[in-house]
Amino acid sequence: MTDAVPNTAALTAPTAAASTPAASASTTSASHADEPATAGPITDPAAHRVLTGDRPTGPLHLGHYFGTLRNRVLLQDQGVEMFVLVADYQVITDRDIADRLAEHTENLVLDYLAAGLDPERATIFAHSAVPALNQLLLPFLSLVSVAELSRNPTVKDEIAHSSQAAVNGLMFTYPVHQAADILFCKADLVPVGQDQLPHLEVARTVARRFNERYPHTDGSAVFPRPRALLSEAPMLLGTDGGKMSKSRGNAVALGATEDETARIIRGARTDADRHITYDPANRPEVSGLVLLAALCQDRAPEAVAEEIGGGGAAALKRTVTESVNEHFRPLRARRAELAADRGHLRKVLHDGAERANAIADATLAEVREVMGAI
Repeated sequence: MTDAVPNTAALTAPTAAASTPAASASTTSASHADEPATAGPITDPAAHRVLTGDRPTGPLHLGHYFGTLRNRVLLQDQGVEMFVLVADYQVITDRDIADRLAEHTENLVLDYLAAGLDPERATIFAHSAVPALNQLLLPFLSLVSVAELSRNPTVKDEIAHSSQAAVNGLMFTYPVHQAADILFCKADLVPVGQDQLPHLEVARTVARRFNERYPHTDGSAVFPRPRALLSEAPMLLGTDGGKMSKSRGNAVALGATEDETARIIRGARTDADRHITYDPANRPEVSGLVLLAALCQDRAPEAVAEEIGGGGAAALKRTVTESVNEHFRPLRARRAELAADRGHLRKVLHDGAERANAIADATLAEVREVMGAI
């Protein structure tokens, strides 16, 4: 859900089962433990609530746009209720300090708005501004064993790539914190990639166990069991042929200038074959560049490769540079205009936090009531 490239482009997933509307969560039977983990096509967008977001660790890049941002705007425009989380507390899961946190948070909101997210239709908020959300972590931790967290493959991978010498408790309990992110607003759909399904399964487990242990007096459930909108978005490679990542310096930022874009793409890795083809299995670096141009042109990558043909790496990089700069020129213009008013970015976060707090407070009150807290 956060800091990756998770969202679906087609709004479909392998199963055709209808999704459970978030609004009906309080009347859902606590015994419904056999619902599929993936959602089918969205036929009634207004009946759903989606939670998605990113960690503010640096500028968003082209991989984020084609993998997540573009689809969030599509979901919003179709009428899905969107909650977009700036996961500032989760920045310190894999690093000792939250460097330039306020700056990165505002720039993340800047990228959201430039890409087309509308704060009147999407609730954009930060973790640290919603205390009740974070308090849900305490009862939720009681529902998951240490052994279950230790087996989570996504946690294992994140620990392996952590910059810390030792694993901290926040990293270890990261999936449960994400469960609180999802369940505080009773989101019923979460856009994720295959690699993030284990995290979502923790949220589903927490919801099921809480509902079984603490149902309402009429037997109805407090939380829906969120389902995945599985990603069909293309995975863009970085300019070094590896996974595109903020931390690896191998990506073009959304806010990059046209000259910066040209410089980064000129340095992209290719291969010795002068004839350009689209062959991801055997020519990943070349194919990654072809795919980027194709996405910007809204064409098939095979057609782009055929058009370049024997032009070689220079022609390929020239095509990619022109395609990227042309496609993102309007977004970058909007971004520059929005960047001139940092107060507006802070207001977006403030207004989003107000809405998120009202929902989180109500959810926490409901949780306390069914648990019998005074």
